[in-house]
Amino acid sequence: MPTGVALRDAREQLFDAAERILLRDGPSALTSRAVTTEASCAKGVLHRHFADFDAFLAELVRDRIARIDGRSAALLGAAGTGSVAGNLAAALTDLFGPVAVAIVALITFRDDLRARLRRPGPGGGVPLLTEATAMVASYLAAERERGRIAAGADVDTLAPALIGAGHLLFADRTSPRPEAGAVRKVVASVLAGALREAPVTNRT
Repeated sequence: MPTGVALRDAREQLFDAAERILLRDGPSALTSRAVTTEASCAKGVLHRHFADFDAFLAELVRDRIARIDGRSAALLGAAGTGSVAGNLAAALTDLFGPVAVAIVALITFRDDLRARLRRPGPGGGVPLLTEATAMVASYLAAERERGRIAAGADVDTLAPALIGAGHLLFADRTSPRPEAGAVRKVVASVLAGALREAPVTNRT
């Protein structure tokens, strides 16, 4: 049996190979053969560690979703500093990196994968975007407590609006990434009427 270290190394090697294929060729090119070829390993390695290819993809997505926890802590730590729009623009730019955008496309492309990842109950949402929405909602709630977001602002509505708008900005992987000013303008537009901080003219 492989050791824990060998298993972790194989997982990361396969995950990294899958990401390279996603970024280069898109979700339609992602197959078990393509992944093992890209990773320069035997075809049986993937199935030695995962029940099937959808199980492999589900673990890839869960691994990448787990990285949102670190981003969430950093965003919450910024509450009360800089500007709300600047903090959120930076967070969205970091969140919607090329890999995350490709992962969302993969989830959308594969029905079986989406079914595996779907949370029980109504309104499960799209994995990764759901966790990102929770991250933004927590930050907005923290800023609301500090008086920088209106007391009556519905953060549970504003958060998915911000994630949706952010995803639309970054979704086309074949186009140049939007400039910082464009991201901040979208954030400010979504939050119009909810912001209670003094206008900030310098970039955060």
